[in-house]
Amino acid sequence: MATRLIIPGLNGSGPGHWQHDWLADDPDAVLVQQRDWARPDLGEWLVRLEDALRDHPGATLVAHSFGALVAANLAGRPAAALVGAALLVAPCDPDRVRSLHPGAVGTAMLPCARASFPVTVVASRNDPYMSIEDARSMADGLNGGFVDLGRAGHINISSGHGRWPAGYRLAQRLENADRRLFAQSFAAASSQAAPAYLRSQS
Repeated sequence: MATRLIIPGLNGSGPGHWQHDWLADDPDAVLVQQRDWARPDLGEWLVRLEDALRDHPGATLVAHSFGALVAANLAGRPAAALVGAALLVAPCDPDRVRSLHPGAVGTAMLPCARASFPVTVVASRNDPYMSIEDARSMADGLNGGFVDLGRAGHINISSGHGRWPAGYRLAQRLENADRRLFAQSFAAASSQAAPAYLRSQS
């Protein structure tokens, strides 16, 4: 079974979060450790993720919130070739994070390239960290799948999501996807003009 790299967000996703349950439940899960969980830095966190991918090539990324933003920004970078698949749960809008947590987040941006690996974005209609419309645009820009969980908040312990078995099923579905079909889809999408979502991130 593929290694699952667990990529938390601000404050390490906090106690009781489903990512910590995943680490306890899944012997193939590995935490991507960061130097300072309280002050996410996109560039530094990307380097840590790329280091983990070199140790675990072909891993599935299981990312939440700012961690999902980090994973999404692998698209277009050389280390993307090391990713088996990515499950991006409740990705965040950096501007909203700065508003909700002043001073916590420095330079960060939304992804600006298509993903060359299978990816699914899981989002909520009442997530304070990103609108459902922006989450869907992120999925489209990455050339990925999209799951609308309805009114599920930030899909964390505060919104009633402790252990989250549906996440395991979503990861397995990604891992079982036909990579040849995805490669064909990626090649076809890459030959077309970038959508407005990507053009706007220059």
